[in-house]
Amino acid sequence: MRRRLFDDAARGGSRGADQLHLTPVSLAREIRLFLAEDPTVLWARLEAAAGRRLPPPFWASAWAGGQALARYLLDNPDVVAGQRVLDLASGSGLVAIAAAKAGAAVVTANDIDPWAISAIGFNAAANAVEIETSDGDLLGGAGADADVVLAGDALYDADLAARVLPFLCRLADQGIDVMVGDPGRTYCTLEKLAPLVSYRWTRSGPAEDDLITQTSVLALRPTAR
Repeated sequence: MRRRLFDDAARGGSRGADQLHLTPVSLAREIRLFLAEDPTVLWARLEAAAGRRLPPPFWASAWAGGQALARYLLDNPDVVAGQRVLDLASGSGLVAIAAAKAGAAVVTANDIDPWAISAIGFNAAANAVEIETSDGDLLGGAGADADVVLAGDALYDADLAARVLPFLCRLADQGIDVMVGDPGRTYCTLEKLAPLVSYRWTRSGPAEDDLITQTSVLALRPTAR
């Protein structure tokens, strides 16, 4: 079912709000992703076809925080060039693809949703880049095999932020460069997050981002010793 969904979209044969479309990303038009016109309608169709509950298709949208990170990496390739990069909660793979295009030596996209892992593979192929994938929950670990860790739109929920932020802080304290992409959601409030750049945001993502006016990239400073 997954391959057919993406193959139909790649051929341009899919139509309707419950389908995917290969679409340029608003803030990073160098990148095209398989995105849904209406993710909620797509979600309902996928669940009906699967005959069971599925997680929300976050991978079928280009979220504001991920778009900011992607734009920043494409404009500042030295940040990841030649580095080992981990894209946490990768979703569509947008940030991972931007890192690969910016010259990262190895890019690993991590997500616990099997549908996201499939989407990352198809999106990477559509953009002619190579990306490794990881489907494990990394947040309980003490570290990561990376020089740079990126997290776009990973702080949208209180429970998730309560796990993501300590993990990212542990990495920053090990000397790993950590950057977060976020449009100023409620749970992105850690004092150690230092703004690097902001971009003006107009309606170009999922409906949940309609009220956003800007989206930012922030660097996580290590704990002072």
